[in-house]
Amino acid sequence: MADDISADVIIVGSGISGAIMAAKLAAEGIKVAILEAGKSVDRQDAVETYWNALIKVPECPYPPVPQAMHPISNDLDFWYDQTGPDKFASTYIKVVGGTTWHWLGTCLRLVPNDFRLKSLYGQGVDWPISYDDLEPFYGQAEDEIGVAGDSAADLGSPRTTPYPMPEIPQTYLDKAYFKALEGTIYDVRSTPQGRNSETREDRPPCCGNASCIPICPIQAKYDGTVHVERAVAAGATLHEATTAVFVEVGADRKVSAIRFKRWDGSEGRATGKVFVLAAHAIEIPRLLLNSTSEATPNGAANSSDQVGRNLMDHPTQLSWALAKDALYPYRGPLSTSGIENLRDGDFRKDRGAFRIEIGNDGWSWPTGAPITTAQDLATQGMRGEALDNALYFQTARHIRLASLVEQPPDPENRVTLDTESPDIYGVGRPKIAYRIDDYTKAGFKASVEAHDAIFQKLGATEVKHSPEAQGAGHIIGTARMGADGKTAVVDADLRSHDHPNLFVLGSAVFPTSATANPTLTIAAMAIRAVDAVKATLTG
Repeated sequence: MADDISADVIIVGSGISGAIMAAKLAAEGIKVAILEAGKSVDRQDAVETYWNALIKVPECPYPPVPQAMHPISNDLDFWYDQTGPDKFASTYIKVVGGTTWHWLGTCLRLVPNDFRLKSLYGQGVDWPISYDDLEPFYGQAEDEIGVAGDSAADLGSPRTTPYPMPEIPQTYLDKAYFKALEGTIYDVRSTPQGRNSETREDRPPCCGNASCIPICPIQAKYDGTVHVERAVAAGATLHEATTAVFVEVGADRKVSAIRFKRWDGSEGRATGKVFVLAAHAIEIPRLLLNSTSEATPNGAANSSDQVGRNLMDHPTQLSWALAKDALYPYRGPLSTSGIENLRDGDFRKDRGAFRIEIGNDGWSWPTGAPITTAQDLATQGMRGEALDNALYFQTARHIRLASLVEQPPDPENRVTLDTESPDIYGVGRPKIAYRIDDYTKAGFKASVEAHDAIFQKLGATEVKHSPEAQGAGHIIGTARMGADGKTAVVDADLRSHDHPNLFVLGSAVFPTSATANPTLTIAAMAIRAVDAVKATLTG
């Protein structure tokens, strides 16, 4: 068929993991085809869409369309079929380059003990790899992304290589936290970030547009199109507006093809020697679970019944207050410092760990400030100079903290298919069962106590804590890695236990959530999997 696609390696998804894999393979002359459900983003058009949006959520520059549906933060029932008891609050988008378009850019490594949660603390499961196994690939991932960081501070994760760029300068606000908390248990450090602190590879340094989420107007912040472009330049083919809908499995247990449907109504089969799923942790289980056949009655790669299970996030405790002194938020990247030394300890036997993100974005996340601040003051009757002075006084003192709390795997937290309400391609919408457990809630309680102590050191007033967990934007689990094919979807090389020529990339394979923002680990594990994919091609 003219609509069919053929390559040595078929990659589903053009986000950071799929794009890095494609670029690495294509650079060695391997024929690669990338299937991407969404289309390319015109950066300036997206910026203007964001500017004009009445509701400024992470997805607003990338509105969903029927051919490429995705969730939106301000209506969590829009795409997800939420069955509770809690709402799953993290989202993703379908565009060329993936969800890195609206990520914050935080590039933390996991700490060594994150890989041994079960054996050390009796919680969750252990990973089938260690920190030492992944450490060299962390360094490579930092170079591929272009991470700006303080090489003298390992943040609990020992390093053998320096960051490729010096850290993004800490803000005046960061330094005020550092000074107020000096000598306490709260160690304020510069956050390593996937954004340029200097010109690198034809991309400019960060100039502080303060809209990292949802879009960097100048591409100082890394996004997956960097590696998509490298892959295409090396010979890979990118098939936009092409949605994978079914994984075909042959009698030899190998994947034989992936069926796809395009926006224009055409459809076909993508055939190759090796198949790589890199479509994020909601879309990967949707595709696998939809692929039921005589050979795969429970869906592809699902003899373990683990596909879609163990869905995790970093449920986030959001707190905000009014600082005693003017600290001048609302400038620079949305966060440039954090408190990382609370991410491990014996307390993990009893409660989730957390990292604390220090916000430069004032009260914009919790309240919609500073616009809502002006509305509130005007409602109080203020006008003219009095309004200006009050607005200046308030906004200069807005501070916020966000603690990203560890959530353990729970097989009942899962993604299944809502077959009664399918998308236009006939694939069921994601049905999500999700509950925040007591271990995570205990982490929340500890984080509120930490926020109170920190705000007290800053002399802050009007302290508020969100009663609801926020989504961190980190969709974790649903196709976990493990040594035993009875309890895991992929092995330590990210190869399916069921199908020897199928690999799964991304945070879907994480056995546990830890506390670090997952993108750097996603990239490191994708790079680590390149050799296994190459060996499968020649094996």
